[in-house]
Amino acid sequence: MKSPSSPADEAEARAIQDELRARVVLDEPGPPPGTGLVTGVDVAYDDARDIVAAAAVVLDAATLAVVEEATAVGRVAFPYVPGLLAFRELPTVLAALASLSADPGLVVCDGYGRAHPRRFGLASHLGVVTGLAAVGVAKNPFTFTYEQPGPHRGAMSPLLDGAGEEVGRAVRTQDGVKPVFVSVGHRVSLDNACAHTLRLAPGFRLPESTRRADALCRRALREAVGAGFGTSA
Repeated sequence: MKSPSSPADEAEARAIQDELRARVVLDEPGPPPGTGLVTGVDVAYDDARDIVAAAAVVLDAATLAVVEEATAVGRVAFPYVPGLLAFRELPTVLAALASLSADPGLVVCDGYGRAHPRRFGLASHLGVVTGLAAVGVAKNPFTFTYEQPGPHRGAMSPLLDGAGEEVGRAVRTQDGVKPVFVSVGHRVSLDNACAHTLRLAPGFRLPESTRRADALCRRALREAVGAGFGTSA
């Protein structure tokens, strides 16, 4: 098998997903919410220059204080293909994680785990190749359906595929605000993934891990472009 993050083409990417999907661990509960460290990861793109910037922000799970931050900037090495976005993002995300001195603890991805057409989104892919516990918290339900959860914080409803399989949950993190879509990545139960998401979102729709990683990767991208990254000599 080729590198799990650098396939040569779409067919090879799907073959990698098929092989690695069998290694996803679904029978571990994961760390208790509010304990240890939680790391948010996110990416930002400059499509005109084929640049991607990734950020990893480590939070104290109890206080949500920032413990450490890291960024990485690289070239986009894989085309945009729905269902294969992890191959565009993963190399730079792994580079950002490798720059941390702290143990990342639980990793929260701005995207999907099992709530993915091939049941192997970024959170699952990252979890398998690193061995870290990982969850996906997405802003939209991708190709799946759900009933609106109740209007108050903490309400949930199943995220279902066409056959009725629960691949994640719609979770209301704030009263009267659109839900987020939580799915298992690796080494975490769905119940625990949802509990972590609520713990990480005390005041906004998105988890603090995602909010901080989003701001940091956007800043890293602006700085890289301003410094001439991607400009031909």
